[in-house]
Amino acid sequence: MSDRERVVMDAAPSLGALYAKAAGSRLRALLPGGKAEGGTLPRAEHHLEALVADPARLVAYQRLMGDTVRDTLPSVFVHGMVFPVAMSVMVREDFPLPLLGMVHLSNQVDHLRPISGAATLSATAWAADLREHRAGTQLDVLVEVAEGGEPVWRGVSTYLARGIWPGPRPGAPAEARAPFDIPGRTASWKLAAGTGRAYAAVLGDYNPIHLSAASAKALGMKRAIAHGMYLAGRALAGSTPHDTGYQWGIEFATPVFLPSTVDVAFTDRGDQTVFSGWGARSGKPHFSGSITTMAQAPGSGR
Repeated sequence: MSDRERVVMDAAPSLGALYAKAAGSRLRALLPGGKAEGGTLPRAEHHLEALVADPARLVAYQRLMGDTVRDTLPSVFVHGMVFPVAMSVMVREDFPLPLLGMVHLSNQVDHLRPISGAATLSATAWAADLREHRAGTQLDVLVEVAEGGEPVWRGVSTYLARGIWPGPRPGAPAEARAPFDIPGRTASWKLAAGTGRAYAAVLGDYNPIHLSAASAKALGMKRAIAHGMYLAGRALAGSTPHDTGYQWGIEFATPVFLPSTVDVAFTDRGDQTVFSGWGARSGKPHFSGSITTMAQAPGSGR
């Protein structure tokens, strides 16, 4: 049994309201006497019952990703449904890191079985494993989704707060990235300047770094970048099984600035598909990951 304090939510919070709260917290932290960054993670989990997919948003999401329109929930769509619960943990007054400007590093997901579009779901989210990264502090935000008390989806999102360290700033040089060998291209995605706004319109994630060059520059980006979960959704569309569970993961290397063209490669290896994406002009790696079919649902020991 968890030793975390459970906070039961009455309804899913608006992501817009959560971003506004995060902006206010960031401003207060910059004032004299504002809260120090670093610290420890809250020993709390946020729980929400009675989550049901909006059928119109589900169809809009599938069309945006170029996926087949069907009545089961795509895994990234589930992530979008429960993201407000996860984010509500990250804007708590006792959360030690600033949400705005945080870098999305990776996702690991167990999609334990097909989930009906009409399912009534519950979601529980908490933060864990605050630890050092070569560029600052990273942590995991975990969400477990259940239907009728049975887990059906588990996700771990890893984030980085740049320039904030959990202890004394390390003096060792940053580790070098492994060289990226461009694989054989399978397809090219042409991402328009409004890609971030199109994703936000479907799943509600109006983070300013994705919406326009002006709003992204206000948070230190040279122009708007694509949502990491948009890229994950495009990669998973057409590549996931629909009659059994699967595991998938994605790691983000460099942001996809908008507009741009992303070259992608998919390689089938039996019950696993490996994928990667890189800049069509620059050749820089953007993301890589895999999708693995499950013979049966794994145990819960993450």
